[in-house]
Amino acid sequence: MSFQPQQPPRPHSEPGTRNWRWQVRQPWLLGLVLACGVLIGANPFRPSSQNPDLTARGYLKFKEILSYIDRDYVDSVNTEELSDYAITRMLERLDPHSVFIPAKQQQQASSFLQSDYDGIGVEFNTFRDTVTVVAPLSEGPAEQAGLQPGDRILAVDGQAVSGVHFTMQDLFSKLRGPRGSRVQLQLLRRGLPRPITVAVTRNRIPNSSVDVAYMVDNQTGYLKISRFASGTYDEFKAALGDLRRQGLTRLVLDLRGNPGGYLDRATKIADEFIGGTKKIVYTEGKGDQYDTQTYSRVAGEFEDGTLVVLVDEGSASAAEVLAGALQDHDRALLVGRRTFGKGLVQQPIALNDGSELRLTIARYYTPSGRSIQKSYGRGLADYEQELQKRSRNGEYFHADSIHFADSLRYRTGRGRVVYGGGGIMPDLFVARDTSAQSGYYLKLQSLNLVREFALSYYQDHKTELEALRFEQFGEQFRISDTQLQLLATRAIQSGLPTNAAGLRRCAPLLRTQLKAHIARSAYGKAAYFRVLNHDDAEMQQALNAIREPGNTALLGLAGQ
Repeated sequence: MSFQPQQPPRPHSEPGTRNWRWQVRQPWLLGLVLACGVLIGANPFRPSSQNPDLTARGYLKFKEILSYIDRDYVDSVNTEELSDYAITRMLERLDPHSVFIPAKQQQQASSFLQSDYDGIGVEFNTFRDTVTVVAPLSEGPAEQAGLQPGDRILAVDGQAVSGVHFTMQDLFSKLRGPRGSRVQLQLLRRGLPRPITVAVTRNRIPNSSVDVAYMVDNQTGYLKISRFASGTYDEFKAALGDLRRQGLTRLVLDLRGNPGGYLDRATKIADEFIGGTKKIVYTEGKGDQYDTQTYSRVAGEFEDGTLVVLVDEGSASAAEVLAGALQDHDRALLVGRRTFGKGLVQQPIALNDGSELRLTIARYYTPSGRSIQKSYGRGLADYEQELQKRSRNGEYFHADSIHFADSLRYRTGRGRVVYGGGGIMPDLFVARDTSAQSGYYLKLQSLNLVREFALSYYQDHKTELEALRFEQFGEQFRISDTQLQLLATRAIQSGLPTNAAGLRRCAPLLRTQLKAHIARSAYGKAAYFRVLNHDDAEMQQALNAIREPGNTALLGLAGQ
């Protein structure tokens, strides 16, 4: 599942949580990522029933059938798996975001919202069935043990992991473990005649949800939040404080591709931008048990500075709560494309066997009264195809392809018209880069050829790159036509036929992607985002708006 085609999947973080949304393939994981969009509080779930007799009869019927299957069915069956399957299908009749997580998958699911983990601290990717280090995390155990970009991991504790059928989850389980424990890695390093063995002692590794924060110029900062995990608010406060010390007076907050997370982290961040006592979000459930209202209440760090928020079709749930509150209070200019449209709240409920039920217990509404939940009345399959329908209808490329019913019209605090019922429409629409939809480009990405080529280039030119400061690299470095042809040649060797027209179409995007990945290896993660953002249409639109003093739309939104 790719929420942001302009920015291809980044390398795996070792435990599989940092970029987990890019790894989703199975249907249950697809539902889970979006079901993770809003998790509220730690209130204990208090079971009750409006019709206890019907509930009891249903329970007894299920128990009776399962007992007959276990005793009399012609073949041996795993009744626990059957039960899990039945629960999953039952929840599909409710809504797309109520989800059951079996015990064996619960740890992986929960890791999405964790802010740290025990492991070795390395980003890696798989090139031609070989696990390859993209970058050791700064000051982590892998870096301290001497791992380098481009190292190929052949074996972990004596078991081969390259050139064999080894899933990412298998590799994650081998690399992580209790802090203080040791893992032996067999590495193949360029320039050495034979593999080397490196011992790495695991430690606690931060799993940041604030991907990057940097100053674009002496007044304008950029801050990207990838999800709302347990430590997101603290990370955000630290990053914002650092930007303020560098002279921040205007901020671009990037929520693109953010699938959500803990609701209270999103509302606390909203409180940093919204002054006074103003409603941020409210929820309504069955009866009044889950009815809540959340207001701004603290003196925030950035209540008066100019604010632009980037959103797209991958911005969901808690990300939409934050964006919707800022838009409804005329606090920020929203730039990008219509958000996902998830306005349902899930309560996590731990079950006795270690599994977990995440049950929809309320709907949330923005301050103006908008429910941004899109329709799911036609079933789960239709719901999961909704983003593809937007593409087919031209919505990603033309703002006038989007139509809202008059009944869904609301007004912001200053009287601007906004709409509910299917995501949040930004104030400034930016079309998706069509070259990202090139079949040739997508195949290059699916074969990992762009990242592999960039890493190989870094290894071949490491000395020259280290002699350049990033600012020099940004100004002077260019991907040449010759290098693009070399990439195309590698593609042919990997079974991707020549496609001159396809290469021409996506050449500008490829140049940016290759340069960004090379910068990641040479200068770190912030350099990767700096290069990407330099040619990113939404980012450039945001900067144009934030820097233009005559932009009346922006001036009307800035400040309180």
